[in-house]
Amino acid sequence: MKHQDLWQEILSDVRSILTDLAKSNAKTVSLSPETVALLSHTTDPTVNALKELEQVVSGCTKCPLYATRTQTVFGTGNPHARLMFVGEAPGADEDRQGEPFVGAAGQLLTQIIQKGMKLKRSDVYICNVLKCRPPNNRDPRTDEIEQCRDYLFQQIEWIRPEVICALGAHAARTLLRVQDSTSRLRGKWHFYGTIPVRVTYHPSYLLRCKDDKVKEREEKRKVWEDIQAIMRFLNGEEIPSRDPINDGTYLWQ
Repeated sequence: MKHQDLWQEILSDVRSILTDLAKSNAKTVSLSPETVALLSHTTDPTVNALKELEQVVSGCTKCPLYATRTQTVFGTGNPHARLMFVGEAPGADEDRQGEPFVGAAGQLLTQIIQKGMKLKRSDVYICNVLKCRPPNNRDPRTDEIEQCRDYLFQQIEWIRPEVICALGAHAARTLLRVQDSTSRLRGKWHFYGTIPVRVTYHPSYLLRCKDDKVKEREEKRKVWEDIQAIMRFLNGEEIPSRDPINDGTYLWQ
């Protein structure tokens, strides 16, 4: 049993005892200072753990990106989200505001979530592989990903989403430990441990397709197919399965 589950079980037991006492003839209930402190603790263990991890990330100097960042960009959304989006790295807007996906690509992602999936952005959790912006928005380097990816893995461990949507090749390769392109990985299910992963194109890629309307329409259609698969899974209409030929390829944890 994970420690956050144990914590919740303890809280549940204490509340049940107090509820039973309240229903009895007892006019007063005496509580120890420790119990009062426990019940007055309004932040659950997952939120606490993520806040502590965010503090660690904010002071990280593992790779040279710390010297050029304005601030770290940890993650945002529901700490108990069923769906987690993982991108590659913060951009200029994210570096300035300290929140992932707030620029043009973020606006497109928000439209996908709200208009396409009929969810609130606050219903999901959004983060990146890298927590610092690479200069000039260049692609993340292998050494930077290696230094930063454990933060992402810890976020997943605490949030425990039911499904992950990997946005772009860097997110997919980090989660799945493969080197395939997004086009080869999308359109089917993969797994991070036991968590289903759907790979699709990064919103910034769709924005770069705007000058070619035919290509833009085709690539948006592909993204919508991937999003629909995630929606079917969340609605209990689709059960992800591993490719029997490559079974275990992505099970590296």
